[in-house]
Amino acid sequence: MKKPVTEHTEWPGFHGANQGYVEELYEQFLQNPNAVDPEMKAYFEQNQHNRKATNPAVDFSTPVTGNMSENPAKIAAVLRYADYIRSNGHLSAKIHPLSSGSLDNQWDDFEMWGLTEEDLNSVPVGLVCPSAPPNIKTGKEAFQYLKKVYTNTIATEFEHISQLDEKEWLRNKVESGALIPQIKNEKKIGLYERLAEVENFETFLHRTFVGQKRFSIEGLDSMVPLLDEVIASAVHNDVETINIGMAHRGRLNVLAHVLGKPYEMIFAEFQHAPNKELVPSEGSIGINFGWTGDVKYHLGIDRKIKSGTTANIRLTLANNPSHLEFAGAVVEGFTRAAQDDRGLRGYAKYDPVKAMAILIHGDAAFPGQGIVAETLNLSRLPGYKTGGTIHIISNNTIGFTTESIDSRSTRYASDLAKGYEIPIIHVNADDPEACLMAARLSFEYRSRFGKDFLIDLIGYRRFGHNEMDEPMTTNPEMYKLVHNHPTVKELYGKKLKAQGVLSEKKREEIEENINSILKSANEKVPKAEKGREKEPDIPEVVEMGIPRIKTGVPANILKKINSELLTWPEGFTVFSKLAKILQRRQDAFSENGKIDWGLAETLAFSTILQEGIPVRLTGQDSERGTFAQRNLVLHDSNTGAQFSPLHTLPDAKASFSIHNSPLSEAAVVGFEYGYNVFAPETLVLWEAQYGDFANAAQVLFDQFVAAGRAKWGQKSGLVILLPHGYEGQGPEHSSGRVERFLTLAAENNWTVANLSSAAQYFHILRRQAKILKQESVRPLVLMTPKSLLRNPLVAADPAQLTEGSFEPILEQPGLGSNPEQIERIVLCSGKVSIDIAEQLDGKDSDWLHVLRIEEIYPFPLDELKERLAQYPNLKEIVWVQEEPKNMGAWTFVEPRINEAAPNGIKVAYIGRRRRSSPAEGDPNIHKLEQARIVHEALSKGGNEDGRN
Repeated sequence: MKKPVTEHTEWPGFHGANQGYVEELYEQFLQNPNAVDPEMKAYFEQNQHNRKATNPAVDFSTPVTGNMSENPAKIAAVLRYADYIRSNGHLSAKIHPLSSGSLDNQWDDFEMWGLTEEDLNSVPVGLVCPSAPPNIKTGKEAFQYLKKVYTNTIATEFEHISQLDEKEWLRNKVESGALIPQIKNEKKIGLYERLAEVENFETFLHRTFVGQKRFSIEGLDSMVPLLDEVIASAVHNDVETINIGMAHRGRLNVLAHVLGKPYEMIFAEFQHAPNKELVPSEGSIGINFGWTGDVKYHLGIDRKIKSGTTANIRLTLANNPSHLEFAGAVVEGFTRAAQDDRGLRGYAKYDPVKAMAILIHGDAAFPGQGIVAETLNLSRLPGYKTGGTIHIISNNTIGFTTESIDSRSTRYASDLAKGYEIPIIHVNADDPEACLMAARLSFEYRSRFGKDFLIDLIGYRRFGHNEMDEPMTTNPEMYKLVHNHPTVKELYGKKLKAQGVLSEKKREEIEENINSILKSANEKVPKAEKGREKEPDIPEVVEMGIPRIKTGVPANILKKINSELLTWPEGFTVFSKLAKILQRRQDAFSENGKIDWGLAETLAFSTILQEGIPVRLTGQDSERGTFAQRNLVLHDSNTGAQFSPLHTLPDAKASFSIHNSPLSEAAVVGFEYGYNVFAPETLVLWEAQYGDFANAAQVLFDQFVAAGRAKWGQKSGLVILLPHGYEGQGPEHSSGRVERFLTLAAENNWTVANLSSAAQYFHILRRQAKILKQESVRPLVLMTPKSLLRNPLVAADPAQLTEGSFEPILEQPGLGSNPEQIERIVLCSGKVSIDIAEQLDGKDSDWLHVLRIEEIYPFPLDELKERLAQYPNLKEIVWVQEEPKNMGAWTFVEPRINEAAPNGIKVAYIGRRRRSSPAEGDPNIHKLEQARIVHEALSKGGNEDGRN
């Protein structure tokens, strides 16, 4: 990547906060050289030329003249006045297209600051504006210049930045004139042509497809050339992947002009005509289709563009549902996946230069939706940072029909970003040249400091929310202004004509060419054929489900890995209690050895890494595990140094990244989903601290994880780990809400499992890793245990890992040996299976058998039919669960078990009654209820199917 130009240090030997302190001393020195200590006085006298060399236009050796030199208060007033302009210029800037704006008295009435015109002329330029250009000769001119750069069609806010080097860099950029447009005539004509493409496209849609929603960009037309400029800067600086996230406003225009989606395809979507054949034959554009599809202004695109002789650049616009801002976290996941090299053991190697994210927000949504703050909070965290995102607020000063006064409690839509110390530029969307300057500065800052930058693009919305609304009914004052306001193309065309840059003839040629292209593209669209509409077909490979895959690993390999996992660096001291617990795992493969849940997981990860499949695991306490069951990141008890045994496995052929996440569910789930979509070869796992925490990410599960493939053809193999099980901890830490995932289960969209065996966990993780690159890939939702993590009935014999594969149904060991005696089949899943197993010992159970449904979806219907058919004297089937009747799996499994039941035997229910809360708050009541459920399951005639 090309390095930015290095700034000269104004005070040699001083940096950061010290440099700011020296600056304060220097101001005292200017007022009275004897006011500072002799050493600093000598230093300033010797190094004043460095200041001058940094900016030749500033001559700090020029003394303050007249009465100013004898009045330090006057000097202080000058500095305060200059800083007021810097800090508050945005309040009077010309950044609102529908408002002329006016300067308040504090700008021009310097007498309010105790200053006279003579005072202003008697101070050196450098005292007022150290970065002023050479043509500024007096202090008064310097003040006028400051007003110009801080109150123009670009306004800046960066006083909230605490890092002095960043603040000084930004201040220098603004005050040196970098934001004053200096564009060649050829570029200006190209800019006008781009604006004409943007506007004429919208006009064509408006006239051709009357009454259809398109969520027009009009009023924010300059967003397209702004994006062009950011992308051009990124490509020029060797960024290989650029990912964009945005909601529906202006999306069709961005798809057409930034991403290059053919007009024909967009027009075909308006006409409901076939359009898959309209993709360019060279395959430079990747557009995926799900079998249900989505509306045109939610669809994304994946494009490869050529940059001179360089390799292809990947440019994506992420699919986005109407949950406006949630795709932002997904795009950040895309970007980190593109930045990570996962080919070697250890943490994935992170290179922020390789990819960049651009997020386009709505002005009402940016402050209004909490997912925005969650996503911004990821920006500097080790496991989630992406080297700086460029944010653009597409600010049309209204949300649907709600004006700013009702949509936020802040002055600007962008104010949320201040808490994350993100520099902000407000820019008038009617000044396209200013928009280009903002775009350039945003990329320069991102390139130099690796941090987020925000452009508040302020415009308006020319029509109602969706072109079918009449905005005069709700916002009459605003829309009187809008209806009388010329478009940015008109304004810019007049400006160029006045400058002698754009002739009328050239303008007409541009218009005719664009309109001809639009008309020709529309004529290429095939006509929609009546009668062709039908229910879309699910791809056969999806409908068939996951094939049976052998996932056992030879014992010698597992033994070797187990030994390597307990090999720590020389001198590394593990906390003594933990060391003893881990060392017990040495005996796991000895005679009568057992492998608990945590070790089974670690062995699964290890063997997956040996097969060259990268693993990424995140969650709020995932390094240790919420229940101290994992401990995959060890901490030296003396030094705090960290070490993960999975990073040093000799035979690992891929990276293992494990990160504790922030206290966020929605943004983190979105990030991990995006990471997996963009890095489909990687086993990506997100673990909730407790299963019910998934509630806070419900939009991501509903709109992306469950439905992404059906809507957009977007495949994912994401693994969701949700600790689930009733241990008397109350309503909030019992249920992973399995019923919600089962409600969303259809078309083999994901696997939902509730396991009761460490061996099953080992095999299902390995199965998931093996299908990542297959068409049968799908997300995996696991209800993982809490108290069962160390239960001996859950632990596995080593042989269970060396042989076999994942089993959708498990039989209770020790039961069912005489099928003719079986009268009751108990079906259950997860923890209650072990509760039942613990109470079986010594009971008369020849009449009883227990089948554990380990995979609830896809439901193993055929296998259950075969198993139930083995018992000729079966009289009853009961489903036993710990969750209330209206929760858990009951509602989902009941019709399926009835279908599988022989001779019309009806399935009965044993469990808690229907409730609004997932579990009891009193642990004693919980124990009574749990005991009752198990007792009824193991007692003849014991079921309460009539429970409410």
